[in-house]
Order: sequence, then structure tokens, then C-alpha cells
Amino acid sequence: MARVFWFRRDLRLNDNPALNAAIHGSVADGDRKVAALYPLDLDAFHALSGIRQHSLVASLDALGASMDRMLTIRHASKEAGLTIAQAVVAEALAAGAKTVHATRAFDPDGVAEQNAVGVALAKAGVFLELTGSYYAVDPGVVGKPDGSPYKVYTPFFKRWFELGWSKPEALAEVGHSWFIAEPCQGRPTPSKESPFEIKAGEAYALRTWERFKKRALFNYDEMRNRADVSGTSHLSHALAFGEIHPRTLLAELADSPGHNVFRKEIAWREFYADVLWRNPHTTTEYYEPRFAEMRYDTGPEAEAKFEAWKQGKTGYPMVDAGMRQLLADGWIHNRVRMIVASFLVKDLHLEWQRGAAWFEENLTDFDPASNAHGWQWTAGCGTDASPYYRVFNPILQGYKFDPRGDYVRKYVPELAHIWDDGIHEPWNRLDGLVHGYPAPIVDHSVERDESLARLAEIKVLKEEFPG
Repeated sequence: MARVFWFRRDLRLNDNPALNAAIHGSVADGDRKVAALYPLDLDAFHALSGIRQHSLVASLDALGASMDRMLTIRHASKEAGLTIAQAVVAEALAAGAKTVHATRAFDPDGVAEQNAVGVALAKAGVFLELTGSYYAVDPGVVGKPDGSPYKVYTPFFKRWFELGWSKPEALAEVGHSWFIAEPCQGRPTPSKESPFEIKAGEAYALRTWERFKKRALFNYDEMRNRADVSGTSHLSHALAFGEIHPRTLLAELADSPGHNVFRKEIAWREFYADVLWRNPHTTTEYYEPRFAEMRYDTGPEAEAKFEAWKQGKTGYPMVDAGMRQLLADGWIHNRVRMIVASFLVKDLHLEWQRGAAWFEENLTDFDPASNAHGWQWTAGCGTDASPYYRVFNPILQGYKFDPRGDYVRKYVPELAHIWDDGIHEPWNRLDGLVHGYPAPIVDHSVERDESLARLAEIKVLKEEFPG
């Protein structure tokens, strides 16, 4: 009997336990045929930025090529009157399959989707078998001895590392064959432009990993925070799309400073997945509810500041370089993500959800857990041992992590004429703003004090109205 494999955020063939389960199941049934399906929500697709649209298309193209074009893509949309669940059911019935295989999701949207698909398949007499996850250790597994969750990263990491993970699995080679059960509707046509050609796919992810190991893994602990050098892995897109599994990376790490810090960065991703799985409301709501009571700015002036932030026109070079990198590349250096997030929440006094939504729309490496809880960490309202008063100084951060100004010059051409570290305070130079770069829209020192004053207000509220 044929099996159906439903590709989700696991667009690869190797180290894919759910896919291997489908292959072995088809062999056990005697049919040896597997129909591979990727159902696509066109409405959600067209809501993405151009870079994100082209990124997904590139990933699907690479996956299809690796399967000799035996991947079936089906389009779901309100206009067509077809849901993802209905598309999966139709594929299963066309294939004559009694089992559909997929990787288990743990984020709220993914869980809701797999539940809907499971119910629809059950009504059609088909079983949905979920195997594995997008993580080395499944969310919910790491916990304290009493079963309660860890709320701070460091003890979570220690326990996560103690538990360990399985070795990567190669694609099962047991004589199966792909087959097309329903006609493929093809990769979606992007409705928006991308400023550059996207490279993606499992093979590209593996090449990127090999380059990173030679280029920057050894001193990753020292260089990962430098925005002006290529000190990071550039694998976040591949991890988000599942073009590579974190097990594949972890399996090759040794005990050295650079390797250990990189391992800890992978664990951050898994920590946030665990937090979100246990607190599914926190994609859009506060992990620490009291921060919802803080005063945030609204109205025309606040909206104008938000637009300046989105377009990289705040007058703070490090912030603006990061926001322009997002628009130009669909990616931001991790250190700079913290800088721009802190600026939005602590300097502009806007809620973190607004920034998180902008990231979701534009980041090619968007991950629901990492995005929501990365923002909440910086906003001071998430799972974190550090208090709210951690306020990033965008000027000092620039001096420290872009000491020569190369990062700013790359993304802020209005400041390219400044060839020293004074680029981080161009308003102090006679020629600093001559090419149209804006003056700062706020005074950081003033807004830092204001942010802490607003924190004091909700502290008083908590004392007056406990619980």
C-alpha cells in the first residue's frame, strides 16, 4: 500500500525520521511507493514580503530537483475553496494510502494545522502518523526533576545537553520509489519582487555548513557578535525551512570555545521552542502579563516613529543599518536584532508585537518561537533572568560591534563618506548629515529614563494590586 509524505518545515531528504517512517512503511506494506506532497496556502504566501516569497520558492525548487521532480505541490486558497487539510485528504485518496506521514510541529499554528489535517484524514479513513520534530530535543522533554519547565535558559541548557539527542539519519535506501498521485500545480508565482536571487535547498545548506566550519566556527565565540564581519553561520534560513536538521550540526561539534558557544546558540532556539509549546499564547501575548499594563505610545507621532524604524530612518546608524539590512537581505545579524528591538520598545515605547510582526513579514529565517521570544527577551517581558532595565545604547553598541563602521557604510549610503568610527554619531560632524541622513528622532538618554520610569509605574501597580 502506498504512503503519503506531507512536507512541512522539513524541506530535505536526509535526517528526516518522518520521511524514513513513510519509506519503511511503504516497504512493509509491499507497495514500496511514496507520494510526496507540499500543500501551499496561497493567501498566506502572497501576504509575505517578496524576499520571503522567493525564498520559499527556491527551497521548493531545490527539494523538487533532489527528487527528480516527483514532488507534488498543491495550492490551497479561499478563492479555490480548498484548505490545507482538504488538499492532504485529496492526495491520500488519490494515492490509495491509509497512512499520511509528517513531522510533528509544536508551535501553535503548526499544531492547529496538524490537528485539522488529522481530523479530516480520520473522517476519510486515513491515519496521520507524526514522527520527530524540527528540534534535536522535542519541546516538552526538557524539564526539572519535578516535571515543571525551566524558565531560565542556563539550567535548561544544562539539562538539554545532559539528555542529548539521536544521531542524524540518512535517507532510507530500501528500494522505495516516488510516485505522483495527483497532478502537481507547480511552484507558486511570487507576487512581489526580490532584490536578489535566493539560493536555498538541502545541498546549499550543507555547503554553507562546510564553509562555516572552515571560515568562522573555530572563533565563533569571539566573532559572532561583530556585525561588520562574517562571523555567523548563515544557516538560520536553512533551519527555519528544515533544509538541515540541528542534529546534523550538533553531531559535528567538539569541545572547544567556538564549538561550545555555537552549540549553546542552537540550544537557545530549542529553549524558545520549549517555552512556546508550554505557553502557546506567547506568540502575541506577554509571557509576563504585568508588562501589558505598561504605558506604550500611540497616535500619529508614534506611528511616524514606527514607520521611521521600519524604513531605517531613525537617525541612529546602527539601528538604521539593521532595519535596512532586513529590507535588503531578508535577514539581520543577531546582535543587531537585539539593538533594533530594544530601540523600538525602550526608545520609541512601542509594543514588541509590532516589531515581531514586521520581522515575521520580512525575515527569510522566520521561526515562530525564536521570533516571539527573542523579542520578549529584549523587551524584558519574556523568560529571562535579566530585568527590564537592560536598555541597549545604539551608539555604544555601534562602537563595540561595528568598530570601523563597515556595517553601517554598507547599508546606509548617506554615511559612506565617513571613514572613521565617528559614523556612529554623525550629528557631531559638520559633514555628517550633508547627504540627507536624518537627525535622531529621539534622544536616547531621555527615552531610557522614560522607559525606566514607566517600568516603575507597573511595579507600583503590582505592589498596590498584587496577584
